[in-house]
Amino acid sequence: MDLTKIVSISGKPGLYLITGQGKNSVVVESLIDGKRFPAFAQDRMSSLEEISIFTTSEDKPLKDVFKSIRETIGEQLDFEVKKLSNEALKEKFAIALPDFDEEAVYPSDIKKVFNWYHLLMEKNMLDFSEEETEAADTEASEAKNEKPEE
Repeated sequence: MDLTKIVSISGKPGLYLITGQGKNSVVVESLIDGKRFPAFAQDRMSSLEEISIFTTSEDKPLKDVFKSIRETIGEQLDFEVKKLSNEALKEKFAIALPDFDEEAVYPSDIKKVFNWYHLLMEKNMLDFSEEETEAADTEASEAKNEKPEE
């Protein structure tokens, strides 16, 4: 799953796909309505690849959080993010990421993560197959490296 070309732009709703490069900007396309426009340095863009969630141990990259949501909640969210109270949001998030730092992760952050997950799944932009393939390859190589006991 490559999240490097998917960005969040501060002050703008939704997510954007980087589609090209301008002289002093990057061209982005909204994943919500498909409109393209230039985004400049002052727009404060964050690649989803660089975003992580605070936990009680070490920070979790967003792609690991998405994978955990898929494994625990499913491909489709069984709730509407807008209709849940802050406490209900925290409970749902705790299902996917039990060790998230409740002091540092705000309800608005949780809403963004769930909304981004929903949007990316809707657009078929989250590909979990490469992680499953890597895990199978790792297990196979570990099995090869194990020496039988004599």
